[in-house]
Amino acid sequence: MTQHLTQSPQFFLTAPSACPYLEGQFERKVFTHLVGNKAAEMNDLLTQGGFRRSQNIAYRPACETCRACVSVRILAQEFEVSRNMRRVLQQNRDLVSTMANAQPSTEQYSLFRTYLDARHRLGGMSDMTALDYAMMVEDTHVDTRIIEYRRRGPDSFITGKGEGELIAVALTDRMADGLSMVYSFFNPDMDERSLGTFMILDHIERTRAMGLPHVYLGYWVNGSRKMGYKMRFQPQEHLNPKGWERYQAR
Repeated sequence: MTQHLTQSPQFFLTAPSACPYLEGQFERKVFTHLVGNKAAEMNDLLTQGGFRRSQNIAYRPACETCRACVSVRILAQEFEVSRNMRRVLQQNRDLVSTMANAQPSTEQYSLFRTYLDARHRLGGMSDMTALDYAMMVEDTHVDTRIIEYRRRGPDSFITGKGEGELIAVALTDRMADGLSMVYSFFNPDMDERSLGTFMILDHIERTRAMGLPHVYLGYWVNGSRKMGYKMRFQPQEHLNPKGWERYQAR
């Protein structure tokens, strides 16, 4: 029997489950596998089409009665830092970010566990082991990087690296048109630093330096307070049935 291989991905649909963002709603996702030598190209196309990546899976909401999830990307080359964001940059002027290949470490996992226990104790990732974390970082067939944030050392201007404890981490995909923030976490005891905002600002600056247009933030969920922060990074585009369109927060 002759088997014909296809380059087209196969898509699957999950069963309904409780929505983690909107009470009383149920979510479904359509997903496909990102594997093989075309995975990076497919990840670019799917991300531009509203998908997100988790390990070797690309997924997108396919809810039957709700359209609250909206894909968001920042227009990095047009971005202007607000007064509040300048304060965040000033508060974190002692930090250095270093981008490297996506490799997990014990130090990263320790910070990851501290972050989950403080911020997402009842979330779907709350029981992740060190092996689960390693799989989250390493199980990728695309150009994935780890960005670590540490305090600036006396020789950082030479080495480009920070010193001391690990304060924040971002798992990021490098794409043809920018950077996609897959997952990030930070020291939950440093609220005054606004580390989540700082990491997004760092990604915007990195994208600008690369001469690329977009920072993909994933989904803004209309009606979810914990997703409201994404609206602060203007200008940005939202994906709707007509394609990507410029969005201006009111």
